[in-house]
Amino acid sequence: MNICLLSYRGNPYCGGQGVYLYFLSRELAKMGHSLTLLVGPPDPWPMPWARTIRVESLNLWGVRHNFLPSSAPWSIFRPLNFFEFAATRLGFFPEMLIFSLRALRMLGEIFPRQRFDVFHDIQSLGYGLMLIKQFRRPLITMVHHPLTIDFHHSLDRDQDFKEKYYTVVFYPLGMQGRVIRRCDRVLTSSRETAREIERAFRVPADRIRNVANGLDTDFFCPGKGISRQNNRLLFVGNTDDPKKGVPYLLHSMAYLPDKITLRIVDDGAPVKSFAPGLVKQLGLGRRVAFTGKLSAEALREEYRSAQVAVVPSLYEGFGLPAAEAMACGTPVVTTRAGALPEVVGEDGAGVLVPPRDPQALAEGIRQVLEDPEQGEKMGRSGRERAERLFSWRRVAERTVAVYKELI
Repeated sequence: MNICLLSYRGNPYCGGQGVYLYFLSRELAKMGHSLTLLVGPPDPWPMPWARTIRVESLNLWGVRHNFLPSSAPWSIFRPLNFFEFAATRLGFFPEMLIFSLRALRMLGEIFPRQRFDVFHDIQSLGYGLMLIKQFRRPLITMVHHPLTIDFHHSLDRDQDFKEKYYTVVFYPLGMQGRVIRRCDRVLTSSRETAREIERAFRVPADRIRNVANGLDTDFFCPGKGISRQNNRLLFVGNTDDPKKGVPYLLHSMAYLPDKITLRIVDDGAPVKSFAPGLVKQLGLGRRVAFTGKLSAEALREEYRSAQVAVVPSLYEGFGLPAAEAMACGTPVVTTRAGALPEVVGEDGAGVLVPPRDPQALAEGIRQVLEDPEQGEKMGRSGRERAERLFSWRRVAERTVAVYKELI
């Protein structure tokens, strides 16, 4: 098949869509498919197996100074550039919309020479996609979780009218809802997310397909000769995201012996203030360490050396840190929130506890730490489950099956 993938951000370090683009395209190419990628900045990792076309973007959201393009300052007055500038001054996040319109224009130039069998969007859902339907080819989108989840969590955290205003204008829910209902199929990563897409965006259930999420099980794997550090816990995630449940994890430390330590893979002070401030407030400075941002290799070593990976989230559309830990053979203690029970399963790969309950979280952690033999068994079960369900090859095979439904 000749497949066109569209991603408004290409680099894996800018979010899940960049990771998805890189690994899915690699597996599709291995299966013999031809790929053209339209990607926005930051630029993706090199992908020699595909034709990559860069889609311009100024990325002006949150930029208050030095926003003029250095090489051509006057280009700010081009219609889409000026619209991006004006919209971001008012707090809107127009990146997805503008990417879709620019991609549409580029496809208009490409399509007469190169015919695609399917267009596959990666969670941009901009209005330009509706016009891509003019090419009379199937249009598919991947949604890891609908932005309605982030929207409601942000509103709950907002303190005043100004903060609520910026939340309302930041999330393009109306646009995404209209566009997603025009897609021929919607791919997602869990049954939980499928239900939320159906509820939030009124997408018929028969158009949604759960293909799961993927991870590189060749890279994330148990280490040979690497010993786990006794009583070391690991958390991987954005501590500023209220959905990640970091306060409940930190409060759970009060129910655990002082010898138990926690490593948090995220920036600490002065880059971030919320979690470091709570650590100080709770008197956990000697037990909690922030690693900062890590390379993939360093992250893998953190998984391999931890005795337990903890995922205390209030909601996850998938829960990649849980799957990565399982792939590395690390026992997981997580909540029964969102799709996490689907990822960890009920067959011994981890311990599931209620969300928003520090004491239950501590009990789950203690259960694993006090029975090393059971912990090793959990690690083996987790590795087997990750290989069986979440390898990128399996995700690519399920995705191609959806393409074939429409061609």
